[in-house]
Amino acid sequence: MENGNPCRGGRRNPSAVSVIEFERLEQQIADLETSAVCALSMLLDLKDLRTGLHTTRLTEWALRVGELLGLPEDQLRDIENASMLHDIGKIGLPDKVLFKPGKLTEDETRLMRKHSEYGWGILRKIPCLENTSLLVLHHHESFDGSGYPGGLKGDRIPLGARIVAVVDAFDAMLSTRSYRQGLPMEEAMRRLRQSAGTQFDPKIVELFERIADSDLHEVSQLATSAA
Repeated sequence: MENGNPCRGGRRNPSAVSVIEFERLEQQIADLETSAVCALSMLLDLKDLRTGLHTTRLTEWALRVGELLGLPEDQLRDIENASMLHDIGKIGLPDKVLFKPGKLTEDETRLMRKHSEYGWGILRKIPCLENTSLLVLHHHESFDGSGYPGGLKGDRIPLGARIVAVVDAFDAMLSTRSYRQGLPMEEAMRRLRQSAGTQFDPKIVELFERIADSDLHEVSQLATSAA
């Protein structure tokens, strides 16, 4: 009698083998993706130690917005990766520009804006991060088309990039830097609302405001006290 249990030497069911192999391959890809994201995130931390808490906050907020939108797991994963790696291109910027304490010159601003393209160039080479690379490329686009690098407008901007844009800007406004004091949460949120429809997707701002109203006060205190 044929035995379908491969552990007992019988002939294996081809369809069962295919499922097992597919699941094993899927897990390997997922593990590779996680390892790549963690390694790149650590590399970015070596360039700028301030990025650690920044990306942790961004990731949590972006995922919560994505969950409110009811996004599927694969899109949430891309958003998580993009939140962690949106600034990875800054490793290609000279320290004198990245850490300049004062206002950037026009040439320095143009160079700083290259970081999203640098990030895309890095991430698109990693097969499991191709979708993430597009979110990183476009996270400085503006809803009215005035952003960079592509001047994309409205729904042409990938949804994940629109989410990262909102939470990134909010955290940047809260955070204290060597050249400026962080804003109070209420003022940062007021500026987000003011820029809804121009710089930011109004729907994303609306959803993020729900999160802010519920439990961001404690986090904002940590952000404004960070150097």
